[in-house]
Amino acid sequence: MTLDPDEESGSQGVRETGDGGVLRIGRPRDWVIGAALLAALVITVEWTVGWGPLLLPWRTLSPLLLLALFGLTALSYVLRAVRVYDYFGSRFRGCFPTVLRLSMLHNTANNLLPMRAGEMVFPWLMRRYFGHGFLDAAAALLWIRILDLHFLALIGILILHLRDPSPIWWWAALVWLGGLLLFLPLRGLASHASGRTGSGLASKLLQLARRVLAAAPAQPGIIARVYLWTALTWTLKFTAFAVLLEHFLPLEFWRLLTGVMGAELSTVLPFHGIAGSGSYELAVVAALTPLGVDPSLALAGAVNLHLFLLGSTLVLGGLALLLPKTSV
Repeated sequence: MTLDPDEESGSQGVRETGDGGVLRIGRPRDWVIGAALLAALVITVEWTVGWGPLLLPWRTLSPLLLLALFGLTALSYVLRAVRVYDYFGSRFRGCFPTVLRLSMLHNTANNLLPMRAGEMVFPWLMRRYFGHGFLDAAAALLWIRILDLHFLALIGILILHLRDPSPIWWWAALVWLGGLLLFLPLRGLASHASGRTGSGLASKLLQLARRVLAAAPAQPGIIARVYLWTALTWTLKFTAFAVLLEHFLPLEFWRLLTGVMGAELSTVLPFHGIAGSGSYELAVVAALTPLGVDPSLALAGAVNLHLFLLGSTLVLGGLALLLPKTSV
């Protein structure tokens, strides 16, 4: 994937190529490692399960159910765009189709490119479509990812409650939700940091911290709404993925949620294959095997779940290209 010559660089995964100022996402090393993970996955599946038996359960999957699960996944993508639209407020007013295009292309790149290079598509598109600063957009994405991780931890508490019901998990969830109040003083910390001057590395780090803090959601209404969109997005995705995974792995619901959790947390692994191949499946197997699931069965379920994710990604990414875009 190439970027326009006038885009900023300097972030990991975005580099100058020397060919007239064109920017490219991803380094050769990333693609080599990603290809190696993909090849290892293909060989491992054929050796342990066999691609024929692995794909066979798709024949018994109801087309209507598959369409419904795709619809839930697509709606989760739309809600991601709503979250971005609400996060940046009035500056995007009236531009939701473009924000939807941006969000869907970002998620498509994030699911397909190796080594998390797809994350760089968000600040690049923010700059290209809206003239938003690359660093400021990346800082905003950082806070969005923090909210994602916060809600994933809440799902983790739900899994623990489903496994071993107890009132303690309800209290743990309330305390965890109370942690969102820590967002309120962040803008004040940014203002305090901006009032300090200096020179050298310490000053640059201080200014970087100020810009990161300034990008955080600080108003109670914004925090509540953005977290609501985050909760709805992940709830829809986890529901769709758990229901699909159950078709390949008839397990209790909390174990299915654990498998999906492993898949989603694979995005934070330092080694992320092309289209997540290898790392995605490894994370699902690592999550389910300690729960008594046979590793070969877990691998088969993980691969089929991943195929659904990739199919949805390609369809929605293609549809995103049909949406209008603006250029500032």
